[in-house]
Amino acid sequence: MSSLKVPASVPDPYEDAEQLKKAFKGWGTNEDLIIQILAHRNAAQRKLIRDSYAAAYGEDLLKDLDSELTSDFQRVVLLWTLSPAERDAYLVNEATKRLTASNWVIMETACTRSSDDLFKARQAYHARYKKSLEEDVAYHTSGDFRKLLVPLITAFRYEGDEVNMTLARKEANILHEKISDKAYNDEEIIRIISTRSKAQLSATFNHYNDHHGHEIIKDLEADDDDEYLKLLRAAIECLKTPEKYFEKVLRLAIKRLGTDEWDLTRVVATRAEVDMERIKEEYHRRNSVTLDHAIAADTSGDYEKMLLALIGHGDA
Repeated sequence: MSSLKVPASVPDPYEDAEQLKKAFKGWGTNEDLIIQILAHRNAAQRKLIRDSYAAAYGEDLLKDLDSELTSDFQRVVLLWTLSPAERDAYLVNEATKRLTASNWVIMETACTRSSDDLFKARQAYHARYKKSLEEDVAYHTSGDFRKLLVPLITAFRYEGDEVNMTLARKEANILHEKISDKAYNDEEIIRIISTRSKAQLSATFNHYNDHHGHEIIKDLEADDDDEYLKLLRAAIECLKTPEKYFEKVLRLAIKRLGTDEWDLTRVVATRAEVDMERIKEEYHRRNSVTLDHAIAADTSGDYEKMLLALIGHGDA
């Protein structure tokens, strides 16, 4: 007997586009239908829906979503509907603006995307803003922040598993020496964390821990008022264990007096298709409550429904 499985039916992008058009018609927008479709389509399928929508109606789906939706629900739907590269380009551009400026978003994007993802984000930035991503990051940052962020955002790391243990030992010792001297902005520190592959860095950080008796993150906790030092520490956390970094961003976003929807939306939209399961495990381990429960307790309405659909993405 054949053991071939019948493939699950693939959604028809033209049908999805038609349903979304229907969701915009009449006296009110059908938000449930928008969630039902977009929250359960992967990046490639969402791209096909946008193309089909443009072909069928001569209109831009993103513009229609923008005009039909409001508030936090609008932001999460728009971020999610963008391709990952467009989304990263948009977030970095936003992070360079005066009122929404955030060195953290630039660092997070630089350290948690693959080399290929970053390359595509730079291409998308070029296409959308008619200038280079690194040009804007360099222009809108200064001092030690610029010194760290420009090499990180322009990195094109080796993505394989090959590790040079001799180099790992040598560079762990360099890092320890510079950190012991409080030379946190030293070019050698920046060179190592902005050029080495994540596998190589993992070996370096492991050697640092084994040989010097502390995790590198602990040795960088010297001065909690130093914003540059905090950013450097977070960059290493992102390169080393991104799920721990994102768990912390989510925890702070949810537990603050008044939810930080900006951070909550960004993390869910950018990680739903990447490592959300690991982030959820880390969140549960750290907080003794599930991320689903924490989001449900802190948000409401269509925004809550969209977030919950996205963090369960892949199960539906």
